[in-house]
Amino acid sequence: MDFDFTRLPPQDRYRLLTNFVGPRPIALVTTRSEAGHNNAAPMSFFNVFSQDPPIVILGIQTRADGNEKDTLVNIRRTQEFCVNMVDMPIAEAMILCGVNFARDVDEPAFAGLETEACRQIDARYLTSTPCAMECRVERIIDYPRRAIILGEVVEMTVRDDCLDAAGRYVNPEVYQPVARLHADNYIVADRQFELKKPDGAAAWEAAQLTPPAEKTT
Repeated sequence: MDFDFTRLPPQDRYRLLTNFVGPRPIALVTTRSEAGHNNAAPMSFFNVFSQDPPIVILGIQTRADGNEKDTLVNIRRTQEFCVNMVDMPIAEAMILCGVNFARDVDEPAFAGLETEACRQIDARYLTSTPCAMECRVERIIDYPRRAIILGEVVEMTVRDDCLDAAGRYVNPEVYQPVARLHADNYIVADRQFELKKPDGAAAWEAAQLTPPAEKTT
C-alpha cells in the first residue's frame, strides 16, 4: 500500500508514523509554572541528536483547541526544562502525569513522585528517574500546530545503580527503559543483545585513520 503524505489527513499521518517508527523513548519533562508549580508531562516525540553540542529534541503539539500545553508555555517563558527518563518502576506514574490537569496541579506530587531541585536550571527532577537531563533551550522551531524544541543538556544526574562499577556505561540489568510503540502500547528493554561488526570489517572502511607522519629534523 502507498500513502501520499501530501494528501493524507494529520491523524492518518500520525497513525502511520507512530506505528512504524518505534519504539520511541519517553521524556517525562518537568518544568516550573509562572506561579511556581511543578509540571510534569510525558513526551514520546523525543530523542537525543548530538553529543557536541549535547542536543535533545522535543516535539510538542498544541491542544485540540489550538492553545499551547503547559509544558510548552513554561519552556517558552523559562527557556529551561528537565528530561526524566522512564523505567518500569515509574511507568504508571508517567501515565498519570499525562492527564490534562489544571495548570496549578503539581503533577509529580499527584503521581507520588518525589523531586529535588535541579542543579543548573530552575526546575525539579524526579529522584526515582534512572537519568535526569537538565536542558536550556537552544532554539524553538514553530509550526502551526507543533513546536520543535532543541535543548542543550547542561547537567545529567544518573541514579547510581544504573551505571557499571567504573561509572562509564549503563548497567543493562538495571536500566531497562520504557518506550512507546503505538496507541497505548509500550515496550520495555528487558531483552538486550549485542551486534558487532565482523572481525575483518576495519579493512572495508572507506576512510582509514592514519597516524601523523614522523618529523624528520
